[in-house]
Amino acid sequence: MTYDYAAALFAAVLFAAAPLILAALGETISERAGVINLSMDGTVLLAAMAAFAVARASGNPWIGLVGGAGAGALVALVLAVFGLLLGASELAVGFVLTLFCRELAYFMGHGVARQPGPDLGSLSVPGLSDIPFVGPAVFGQSPVVLVSLAAVAAVWWLLMRTRPGLVLRAVGESPTAAASRGVTVKKVQFLCCLAGGALAGLAGGMYSLSVKPGWGHPQGCEGAGWIALAIVIFGGWKPVRVAFGALFFAAIQVAGIALQDALPGLSGALFQIAPFPVMIATLLVVNLRRSTAFREAARRVPLLGHLMPKTAGGAPGAVVGALDRGF
Repeated sequence: MTYDYAAALFAAVLFAAAPLILAALGETISERAGVINLSMDGTVLLAAMAAFAVARASGNPWIGLVGGAGAGALVALVLAVFGLLLGASELAVGFVLTLFCRELAYFMGHGVARQPGPDLGSLSVPGLSDIPFVGPAVFGQSPVVLVSLAAVAAVWWLLMRTRPGLVLRAVGESPTAAASRGVTVKKVQFLCCLAGGALAGLAGGMYSLSVKPGWGHPQGCEGAGWIALAIVIFGGWKPVRVAFGALFFAAIQVAGIALQDALPGLSGALFQIAPFPVMIATLLVVNLRRSTAFREAARRVPLLGHLMPKTAGGAPGAVVGALDRGF
């Protein structure tokens, strides 16, 4: 493998991971506050359509991104109203919303399907884009890469280094305890749900305005929301590890594309679906340590504890409660 080829693969991984990072960060914020947003997949798809339609109408892809974020926040608002204010099951509402948003996106986007439109293009930061290997990948391609990396830093700082982040985590771990300290739990969860939806909307806009430019049926980002949900679990609800999970999944996708040239005898469909079972297997391995059976086996055979990777962290208490309640 040549230096240029390796640099191109690295750039491709960062580019493919950018919208996944944003969608997973949005779900991380929501779930750390105790709200499970199962509408993520439909949100990304609807936002992709909305962002492309707004960008095409305005002629400005950045305004399109704002439109995508607005669409994502609107879907999250519906979830918050029904799940938090009216007491409906947020799992059921989220699942129905993802199906509804998917069909709504194709219906409302019919008029702009397969039509030309603006995209975010690429950027080149003077000086920084000339840094060997890293420079062209981060500072010399689509701005979505820089936006996603900045979002990782911002969300990490918000959750781990600020008082609002501490309140958010306290609400997610134990809403009752947080309420006893004077925190307005529903307000915090409401705002976090909206913020998470807006980030998912930005992810959708990144797809239709950069990663997979244009709008059509299929668009190409179907399933991204479900992957984002899995990545949040993979990363243990921690922003930096969630970002690495998105990069891991993108790396598998890019590797699959690269291997199509090296192994032309294998079906292309095999490479397209390969990342999904690999992700499922990784989730099983990462979360195996949490099982009672594994802990008992590791107690008897200490070597197992050293061989298996450590988990990134447990689920917030409110999320566990929501899952226990189910639909």
